[in-house]
Amino acid sequence: MNTFTKINDLKAEINKQKAAGKTIGFVPTMGYLHEGHASLMDHARKENDIVVLSIFVNPLQFGPKEDLASYPRDLERDQQVAENHKVDFIFYPTVDEMYPKEPSVTVTVKDRTDVLCGKSRPGHFDGVATVLTKLFHIVSPDKVYFGMKDAQQVAVVDGLVNDFNFPLEIVSVPTVREEDGLAKSSRNVNLLPEERKQAPAIYQGLKLAEKAIQNGEKDPSKIVELVKAHIQEQTEGSIDYVEIYSYPELKVMEELNGKIIIAVAVVFTKVRLIDNLIISGL
Repeated sequence: MNTFTKINDLKAEINKQKAAGKTIGFVPTMGYLHEGHASLMDHARKENDIVVLSIFVNPLQFGPKEDLASYPRDLERDQQVAENHKVDFIFYPTVDEMYPKEPSVTVTVKDRTDVLCGKSRPGHFDGVATVLTKLFHIVSPDKVYFGMKDAQQVAVVDGLVNDFNFPLEIVSVPTVREEDGLAKSSRNVNLLPEERKQAPAIYQGLKLAEKAIQNGEKDPSKIVELVKAHIQEQTEGSIDYVEIYSYPELKVMEELNGKIIIAVAVVFTKVRLIDNLIISGL
């Protein structure tokens, strides 16, 4: 496994591999790797000749009230995790390498951002789309891997790839869960012991919604109330949102049909947890 810090060095290696007919799988991350990232790496390993992992804490996607400096970093640990999951190349650039001067062009996301977590983080997805545009050009991957835990990000990237005709395939990987259903996250350690016992109710609420839909319920408002009621009864957390949209368009629906997302955010004492369920074929 090799670690590259310079764009031109990585591009030269990628060009050599592609000239040899190798396929490239790419996992973009901000580091501090966990089981969710490991699942992405494992999927990429199964489907590609070469796996590239990027580790870059992108300043463009942090808002003024979000502390970029405090974002956790541990390159040595990340390198070990990547090696354990058979990554070939790590791309670990500095901010100066990625943004040597003030960008003259950035990407502005016009759609799919004014709902869910995006509505409280203006500009966040502009930063995501800008850095991914750069990374897609640098890595030239055949397939790029994203976790469905952040389904809104996957929807935004879907729009980016389709609108700009990137010659790559987005592979969305199912959310990795604990045995009790709680979506795995590095934030889970911040739950108080009693909150950790309650937190699986988030996924239970989503599954109740799925069952109600399978039984014929088409009214989004009734599904939302069902999920809210379960979470409120089973946890002491404060519900930030329970929302239903078409997916990946993230549009409001009067009646459920096609492919939808039910998404939830719940705030506990020291942590805000998100989860979602995608339901198709309605």
